[in-house]
Amino acid sequence: MKRSIFVLLLMLALHPLQAQAPPRLIPEVIRVHPHDASAFTQGLLWHEGHLYESTGLYGESTLRRVDIESGAPMQLLALDEAYFAEGLELVGGKLIQLTWKAGIAFVYDVASFELIDTIEYAGEGWGLCFDGRFLFMSDSSPYLSLRDAETFDLIVRAGVTYQGQLVPAQLLNELECVGDFIYANAWNTDYIFRIDKWTGDVTAVIDAAALLTDAEKADLAAGSVLNGIAYNPESETFFITGKNWNKIFEVTFISP
Repeated sequence: MKRSIFVLLLMLALHPLQAQAPPRLIPEVIRVHPHDASAFTQGLLWHEGHLYESTGLYGESTLRRVDIESGAPMQLLALDEAYFAEGLELVGGKLIQLTWKAGIAFVYDVASFELIDTIEYAGEGWGLCFDGRFLFMSDSSPYLSLRDAETFDLIVRAGVTYQGQLVPAQLLNELECVGDFIYANAWNTDYIFRIDKWTGDVTAVIDAAALLTDAEKADLAAGSVLNGIAYNPESETFFITGKNWNKIFEVTFISP
């Protein structure tokens, strides 16, 4: 893990010296919303005025519908302690929630949270997003899996590259599909990658290090890293947060 982060930082430090380096963007904060600091955020999405959140850890994993004004869960389903919940996405009227190492995704009715199906897959589950046609899934590797939205069948796996080099393993985490791009939290860093979903190229690096103050970062427990991206198409803003953060930031991404 430490080597992967070192390789990423080295890539970001050296490659901007070369031509056509992906631009650096930063979040411009529009609003700050409260967030339940007990939520170990693994997946986040916006739907009809509410956030839906998947939280992780064994014995603490949940599925939530969250009130954006208070940060409180309006609806909460606790998973069996055998499962560590991960990424979350909405397809039609169904929520799909990944698990880390169990090789199972749970499918729920979005209104009732009733479990209506389970899906098996090989490997780990990390992030998940839907572009209106396909699902994209991260799995601890430098690759994203393109999956059929109805059957979850694997169509193809494609590498994510930064100026022609595969990004390190254990980096691509929570995902959000927006237009031709996939936004991916770079796990254990303050970065978000903007990825061309058709080529796999990183087209921008979003530096979110300034969202929290040094004092706020010092108060966080180990592992409470940036994670969670949701997009509101009506306002064209993003919601971003972190594991066990007490804030959700509503932002746009701009040049510094």
